[in-house]
Amino acid sequence: MQSAAHQNLAPRQRRVASGPAARVITLDHGLQIIVREDHSAPVASVQAWCKAGSIHEGRWLGAGLSHVLEHMLFKGTTTRPGAQIDREVQSAGGYINAYTSFDRTVYYIDVPNTGVQVALDILCDIMQNASLPEEEMAREMEVIRREMDMTHDDPGQRSARRLFETAYTRSPYRFTVIGYPDIFNELKREDVLAYYREKYAPNNLFFVVVGDVDAAAVEQRIRQNFAHAKARPLPPMVLPEEPRQLAAREVIEEAPIALAHVHFSWHIPDLRHPDVPALDVLATILGSGRSSRLYQTVRERLGLVNSIEAWTYSPGNPGLFGMSAVMDANKLEAARAAMLDEIEKLKSHPIKPAELQKAIKQFTSATLATRKTMAGQAQDLGASWLAAGDLDFSTRYLQAVKKTTAADLQRVARQYLTEENRTCYALTPPRPNHLAAPSITVARSASIEKFTLPNGLRVLLKEDHRLPFVEFRAVLRGGVLAETLDTSGLTTLMTRLLLKGTRKRSAERLAREIESLGGSMDTYGGNQSFGLNVEVLQADFTRGLDLLADALLHPVFPAEALERERQVQLASLENQRDQILPYAARLMRRVLFGPAGYGLDSLGETASVQKLSLADLQQMHRQLVVPSNCVLAIFGDVQTGPALKAIEKMLGRWRGRLALPPLPQPPALTKVVRHTETLEKKQALVIIGFPGVTLFDPDRHALELLQEACSDLGSRLFMRIRDQLGLAYYVGAQNFLGLTPGFFAFYAGTEPGQAALCEAEMLAEATLLRREGLAEEELQRAKAKLLGQRKIARQDLGHQAMAVALDELYGLGCHYFEQEDARIQGVTLEQVRAAAEKYLCPERMVVVVINPQP
Repeated sequence: MQSAAHQNLAPRQRRVASGPAARVITLDHGLQIIVREDHSAPVASVQAWCKAGSIHEGRWLGAGLSHVLEHMLFKGTTTRPGAQIDREVQSAGGYINAYTSFDRTVYYIDVPNTGVQVALDILCDIMQNASLPEEEMAREMEVIRREMDMTHDDPGQRSARRLFETAYTRSPYRFTVIGYPDIFNELKREDVLAYYREKYAPNNLFFVVVGDVDAAAVEQRIRQNFAHAKARPLPPMVLPEEPRQLAAREVIEEAPIALAHVHFSWHIPDLRHPDVPALDVLATILGSGRSSRLYQTVRERLGLVNSIEAWTYSPGNPGLFGMSAVMDANKLEAARAAMLDEIEKLKSHPIKPAELQKAIKQFTSATLATRKTMAGQAQDLGASWLAAGDLDFSTRYLQAVKKTTAADLQRVARQYLTEENRTCYALTPPRPNHLAAPSITVARSASIEKFTLPNGLRVLLKEDHRLPFVEFRAVLRGGVLAETLDTSGLTTLMTRLLLKGTRKRSAERLAREIESLGGSMDTYGGNQSFGLNVEVLQADFTRGLDLLADALLHPVFPAEALERERQVQLASLENQRDQILPYAARLMRRVLFGPAGYGLDSLGETASVQKLSLADLQQMHRQLVVPSNCVLAIFGDVQTGPALKAIEKMLGRWRGRLALPPLPQPPALTKVVRHTETLEKKQALVIIGFPGVTLFDPDRHALELLQEACSDLGSRLFMRIRDQLGLAYYVGAQNFLGLTPGFFAFYAGTEPGQAALCEAEMLAEATLLRREGLAEEELQRAKAKLLGQRKIARQDLGHQAMAVALDELYGLGCHYFEQEDARIQGVTLEQVRAAAEKYLCPERMVVVVINPQP
């Protein structure tokens, strides 16, 4: 039952506010409270901001103190054990998280309006009374060491960190937020506690609360929670200024990676400087989206990079303007020259009005999009307050962006993007005639070996000794294809409870054991499968396998956890209605496939999720979690022989009889079916769905390339409907493949009243594709994009293990991927045209239109 205290924090009358105002309350001890009432949805975001980040760590600069506290504050207080915090948030239907940056540490809880008091009480508690348990700190420090290793091993993160270390010479922005092992390892609990007591003073904190709340009640609750707090002295923090850069800097380093990562940066003023809005617009023109200059020239026309972008980093102190790209190593020098050539063009040639206005709209739209949620609004308010002490700062900033002229852009390009102000950092694979560092050894990956145990379990093993990690992926057939309308959402609910306790381990113990290994464990439930993922270090192979086997085979599905997860799933269903494109896609699938198979959603239906019982979960687990329905992929730093023996010992006695229902076949679509709905949204959306193909169909690759060609910001669909006609905010295509035939769809988000025109234009493009297919350039661009994405994705061993396991599970075989690139490369123009003619049939389609409520 909801308490009166809970009810007082939510408004008594439902009303919709347009452009709600926010206000600031400053308490006697210096704590500030920012509240905005927004009653457009029954949710709220509660955020606690500490004005301390990695640049404020004093003599411990480089230790990552702020990041340690981010990990520790949810581990318990003097009145709440860590597990209680999680339970309270989950019981309130909420979501809790935190992040650390250079100049802030932010803790947030997003909840339904009924959970605001819980969120406020918890955040007020951890801001004042964190207990920082010694045992938990030891575990979290191991987790952070693992994060450091992962950052080093991820070439994107590593190269970005090294750019900052190169661009800044004195500023504390040169130090990574997470810290460096040598300094981090010197930290003791008393150091972290002292930092907490110093920085988490009420006069160094502020709260931001946005949503369906009563502002007076929120203020009163925070006052009560901080009634005994006192302001504390804050040591003056004078940050060293970065000296003016007088000459270009360049650092090129080698590492055992597949692709080269390159970054350029130039120093720019802080966020409040009047030139920064123009620099943001300049970055948008240069490298935001597929219609940007860098993308169109360096990637598309010259074919030098796989991905490319331009960006600004604008904190409260002087920041950076930058460009970043990923490419094949042999194209590094040509790509760098082409990127710098685009900078020189900005200086020498005025930007045309149409390009300027497009960039301003892009930037404005992207900024406003972040405010769609309560969490986004709270983040916007907090960032504005921290950077400028002005809640309307982001609004004023957007006004400045809109006033930017072509002359402004050329001026700032010439002023800041100079050679002497430039830094270049590149991380590349070992290059010819360059000796690798003697401490690095690169081992070639072994091929995938498949073993089938007597009980039917298929095991895929791949030795890859480059890094000391082991990736486990256990996948099983199921998902919506194993559900009915009455049991819709069952797979997702069941998989969520796999980690909520086993016969010998509680949920807390499961989490503690995997995290004490510096590992991770999670589950998923999807359209046609579900499974369990585990990652551990090589030395912990046996324990990782034991944890996976225990969670997969012996869950107990506790009643309390079932109810908690049921509420989380129901809340996700409610939230889905707020996301117009996923909501429309769900409707399209229901109309196309009916109330079965892919017509069902993995989250289920409200009615079905409410009725799912413990017996339902147990029955599905009994029927589907059997060895003959499972593929276990283990990729990484393993030895095949010992690994196989351990698997046989741990899983060889696993038994069970598979009771997989027959695959539901989609109903035949013989006409055009229309479905129209209205939502409380400002935009309209049109989605057109056609019956598609299975994973096994020879037309699948032609349709995949057709999707890529129609989803680019430089595609004919985008250029015609968005750029030329201005009908859509976004437009694209989706090709869904399944064990039974899926769908191919076009979609567009548009203004009210333009939905019919959008639909007509998308159908006109479909007709052109049926008649003419793609141009050679379009097909080659689509192939390059699709193959490049796959190459990049395969760098991640966990992604590779999952993809191969699913191929084996679905019947394609564990070696299917080895020839997939060749199959994609071999698709011809005629095959694409024939596939378009066959499947984009205007006599057989589903049209879903979402209109705003009048």
